[in-house]
Amino acid sequence: MKSIKKSNFTSIIHGKYQHEETIATNSFAGIYLVVLNLEEAEYVCDYILNPAETQEGRSQRRTEFLTKFKNAYSEGFDPEKDLVSLGVANQTTMLKGETEQIGKLFERTMMRKYGPTTLNDHFMSFNTICDATQERQDAMFQLVDEPLDLMVVIGGYNSSNTTHLQEISIEREIPSYHIDSADRIGPGNQVEHKPLNQSLTITSNWLPEGSLVVGVTSGASTPDRVVSDVVQKIFALKGALQPSGVATL
Repeated sequence: MKSIKKSNFTSIIHGKYQHEETIATNSFAGIYLVVLNLEEAEYVCDYILNPAETQEGRSQRRTEFLTKFKNAYSEGFDPEKDLVSLGVANQTTMLKGETEQIGKLFERTMMRKYGPTTLNDHFMSFNTICDATQERQDAMFQLVDEPLDLMVVIGGYNSSNTTHLQEISIEREIPSYHIDSADRIGPGNQVEHKPLNQSLTITSNWLPEGSLVVGVTSGASTPDRVVSDVVQKIFALKGALQPSGVATL
């Protein structure tokens, strides 16, 4: 981030503008714009590649741009002059795969706009995903390739990296239960969990009868003891003492 700032590049940050880690990243950035996802990145790239032909049109598009990204850019940000040289970084808890897509999209955009010979004057990219988060995301992608009946995601409900693990499971259409401790399991075959972008809810008969394969993953800051307690409670609920049929990471 400091390299981007020193080079007078605008920092394009993949993240949630209100998240504490993004706010911390912004503090090092100087001029910045936060994009939440690939869709928002595509909007920015279209703005770069397809400027309006008239002054009135440019003014209208600029107003639309600033309204769309309200609260997600640095003070005084002007898309007309601040999207000429870009450095791409990310909130450390965002999905690695989407960050890479966004980085490549901006690289292609700046190459189309300015040509390959001057690309280094207009584009830089940095990987700021922390090792623990990246390792869990990589392992999660491996885990969901297995034939799983359901997934248990363990971690704080305000943890972005834990939520992203749940998103990976949902994208593969694997039933997913996000809990923060073993206390959320029971009594009986019930679980109190947080569906993605929803409030806490209680689901009955969440563990099907018969043999099944359960995937278990956890956020980067979740203590191993909490994970162990959850696994033991699942075994007890199924009446099983051996860890066969349960996939953990």
